[in-house]
Amino acid sequence: MIVRDRPSGFRLFVTMRGSVLTQIWRSLLVTTVLAVIVTLTHGTLMHHKIVLTTIPFTLMGLPLAIFLGFRNNAAYDRFWEGRKLWGDLVLKSRNFARQCDSMIARAPDGPDGGADEAVRMIYRTIAFAHALRHHLRGSDALADLMPLLSELEWRQTAVVSNRPHFLMKCMGADLRLCLEEGRIDSVLMVALDDTLCGMVAAAAACERIRTTPIPFSYTLLLHRTAYLYCFLLPFGLVDAIGSLTPLVVAIVAYTFFGLDALGDEIEEPFGTSANDLPLEAICRGIEISLRESLDEKNIPPPCRPVDYQLR
Repeated sequence: MIVRDRPSGFRLFVTMRGSVLTQIWRSLLVTTVLAVIVTLTHGTLMHHKIVLTTIPFTLMGLPLAIFLGFRNNAAYDRFWEGRKLWGDLVLKSRNFARQCDSMIARAPDGPDGGADEAVRMIYRTIAFAHALRHHLRGSDALADLMPLLSELEWRQTAVVSNRPHFLMKCMGADLRLCLEEGRIDSVLMVALDDTLCGMVAAAAACERIRTTPIPFSYTLLLHRTAYLYCFLLPFGLVDAIGSLTPLVVAIVAYTFFGLDALGDEIEEPFGTSANDLPLEAICRGIEISLRESLDEKNIPPPCRPVDYQLR
């Protein structure tokens, strides 16, 4: 995610970090060159004058702009829902750490006063956040999980396909152990289980967003219409505005191609591109909060933007 103040003045036009121009410049260049050629030939193709008025472009342009806006709204809804789900995961992780610390009694014969299950579940909550981040991004989570899990649990995690689900299964086993040992009341255990259910629900909703893109046929229709509109636009403008045709076409093409590319980018909010959600920073925030709840001293620092990008 790009984290910076909005540039002003000349910098507004030359800022490239986070701009979709890096993705559309080839299409924009082709469209502009085509507009230059059409301007130089006055709209003549193979000795045949192509006559187009601005009326069809007016009729096409308004619906195209509306549909691009609808698609971008749908894409942003996915982006914002993903952010709300991770915000909910932050809340439930902090609540779960508090509940583990205050509701699970210490076993007198256990290490560190018997806080082993409670501490283990708090560490596992941190591991769950990291595992979910890697699961959504399709990357390997084992290196991040190694310092947070026991060796046996880490080895078991390495061979499962859905690591967040496996970690929640281990949470349920520890809760049952605490109940069987009488270290937590059944009513209080329900409260902890409700928090875990909320974390599982957030993870499942993120998986739904990740695996259910906007229908391809809808996206393809907008792609084709936007490109056809911009490629044909010079023929409709050259007789009316003459030498200004390339400039006007470039501006219109930048707007339509940019909206199209922006919708593609924010449609999948869990990736690693410049405008995706900063999942690594969110996971680090969860880790800091939960380690502080354990009164640890060696706490990692918050993630900072690198070249204005917070990952």
